[in-house]
Amino acid sequence: MSTVRGARERARVEVTAAIKDEARRSLAAEGAAKLSLRAVARELGMVSSALYRYFPSRNDLLTALIIDAYDSLGAAAEDADRTALAAGAPPRARWIAVCEAVRAWALAHPHEYALVYGSPVPGYSAPQDTIGPASRVANTLIGILRSAYAGHGLALPPLPAGLRREAGRMTSDFAEGLPPEVTAALVAAWAQLVGLVSLELFGQYERVVEERAAFFAHAAGQLAHGVGLPAA
Repeated sequence: MSTVRGARERARVEVTAAIKDEARRSLAAEGAAKLSLRAVARELGMVSSALYRYFPSRNDLLTALIIDAYDSLGAAAEDADRTALAAGAPPRARWIAVCEAVRAWALAHPHEYALVYGSPVPGYSAPQDTIGPASRVANTLIGILRSAYAGHGLALPPLPAGLRREAGRMTSDFAEGLPPEVTAALVAAWAQLVGLVSLELFGQYERVVEERAAFFAHAAGQLAHGVGLPAA
């Protein structure tokens, strides 16, 4: 009986993967707004009622794709930080390595990046399930800053008095152990990182930035400085 159950489970995993692969092809060709369960089923040679047993709605399929994208990006960021840390890199170099990993992943997976950081999909609201995967890159950066604050050196960025209460709230919500000054700078740096990658990926650097890798490396260093990780 367990053999039969195991075969069924393997088959389900394989069909689920095939559905998501075809959905990604659809995203690349037509965008998330036009994703259709019926179209995916047709391309796979399935009846739509069979596909609904795996994903009851288009939004369920979108959520699965979004979680996969966030997890893949998060793994790339975490791997970059582990590699830098193993090589004895200081926090600033670890920060830059993670930023570079985010850019490299986005360039290698442009349609998945667009799914999670592009225009909102009409009629879709991301559920709680996406929060953990979506936080992996930010948590990696927070870990680097905690390490710096614990002993490697972290310069406190300026913080206007009118923002101190909000910075304290953000620190309590998702960055415990960091000074509020650093948390506020971190959120700004995160927004700038996504902006830098998005502008490049979506073609906004045409006739503006030609040496894009070098420009990004410089910008990542500026972001590090802004959160309190100045160059030695």
